[in-house]
Amino acid sequence: MSMPPQPQYPHGQQPPQAPGPYGAPYPQQQPYPAQQPYPQQQPYPQQQPYPPQPYPGWGGVPPMVPPPKKRRVGLVLGIVGGVVTLGVVGLVLLGVAAESGFPEARHKLTLPHTLLDGRYVFAQDYSGTEGKKVEREADGAWDAKDIHAVTARYSPGGDDTKGSLLVSGMYGRFKNEASVRRKMLKGAAEADGVTVGEPARDVTPSGADTPVSCEVLIQKNALVTLTYPVCAWADGNTAAIVGAVGMEKKDSADIDLDTAARDTLRVRDEMLKPVG
Repeated sequence: MSMPPQPQYPHGQQPPQAPGPYGAPYPQQQPYPAQQPYPQQQPYPQQQPYPPQPYPGWGGVPPMVPPPKKRRVGLVLGIVGGVVTLGVVGLVLLGVAAESGFPEARHKLTLPHTLLDGRYVFAQDYSGTEGKKVEREADGAWDAKDIHAVTARYSPGGDDTKGSLLVSGMYGRFKNEASVRRKMLKGAAEADGVTVGEPARDVTPSGADTPVSCEVLIQKNALVTLTYPVCAWADGNTAAIVGAVGMEKKDSADIDLDTAARDTLRVRDEMLKPVG
């Protein structure tokens, strides 16, 4: 027995709600507006644990509850990485006194897979983003020429939860190296949320032929307070700022700047390569 033809409704239009000649064969469609076929769904409108969303940005979780550890580590490293990068940007923005002549370009900086004899493993390269900002700022500077920037993060044994080594540097041709070091450290110390735990001073290890200047920075946010050393070197071809960040709580007096300066020169040796 053949069925009568079904009426066709325009797209998006529902069948008439009143019973019609074709409404009776489909009684199961009538309860849908009241959602009666699914009584288990009725309690859901009453389950509104955070109706006013009292803590915007935390999804109803009180702000004193910290985010997961991995997220906290990422936040910390991102903030500190910004400080280190700002140190290099501070150099090219503030500038130094001009003098005649630039040295010949003989060395450049690279980003090896590990630093400090393998203690730190390469984690992330920011040269294509933050580094490009530095290069744009340095374009036309009167104390630097032919500038290329390298910026990266390394982690102890590849584990971000244990800390980080942040390196932000440039290679090209520089003048007035002592001023370059001071300007980089000044730029890092003036970053948002940063205070100086120990002012910048020359901390060149005995027997070293490249001067190093270091300072201690204290950085606070809602989740953690970090105290860490930042050191800078500058020669005729390369300049960089290095921040060694540990996740454990420290005071300024706990920071050994002599060790930080020696590590900075070792970082320089491992990054330095001849041009060509």
